[in-house]
Amino acid sequence: MKLHTLKPAEGSVRTNKRLGRGQGSGGSTAGRGHKGAQSRSGNSKKIGFEGGQMPLQRRVPKFGFKNNDKVYFKGINLDALEKLAQKTKAASLNIQLMIENGIVGKSDRVKILGRGELKAKVSVEAHAFSTTAAKAIETLGGTATKVR
Repeated sequence: MKLHTLKPAEGSVRTNKRLGRGQGSGGSTAGRGHKGAQSRSGNSKKIGFEGGQMPLQRRVPKFGFKNNDKVYFKGINLDALEKLAQKTKAASLNIQLMIENGIVGKSDRVKILGRGELKAKVSVEAHAFSTTAAKAIETLGGTATKVR
């Protein structure tokens, strides 16, 4: 076998018929049928057009509201902080440490919530704190510091 003798299997490759190039290409309609918008050049339907039926985006009612000014927080409970403190043995739990341990994402804003129990004395940095969480951290002698 040589490179110059390679060719595809018999019957596996066909050349496409060049439509609209005279009588030899399959008649006067060139595979477009008879008359109508689809037979003409430059035809294109609108996006979502359903043949005259009321399109889906107009059948479904509009509802809801998206407030662009609302700030969304990723809630982290005290029991998750306790696990993180035991795992890392760190005296300070900041956002970077939470990102590195996969608790929050890079772009998340963090709010510390009061579920669970914190046993270690740690200083915690976050964007927001619930009152019960801040109280629980400070009763153990730690600090709850808001950032940004």
